[in-house]
Amino acid sequence: MNKDIIAGKWTQLKGRAQARWGDLTDDDFDVAEGNAEYLAGKLQERYGWERDRAQKEVRDFEKSLN
Repeated sequence: MNKDIIAGKWTQLKGRAQARWGDLTDDDFDVAEGNAEYLAGKLQERYGWERDRAQKEVRDFEKSLN
């Protein structure tokens, strides 16, 4: 699934993302609006992950949506 599809269906996907990353707030997801870069940055901030790990988490989430 590409980033345009994620952005377009963000409202439906937000619940799944919240279940996966419970430390992120509703506000984080509202601001992200499907933006993978922003989401990865928030994962880094909240979980203390390296950039590569956060980006991998987002990619894995995208793959799980197929």
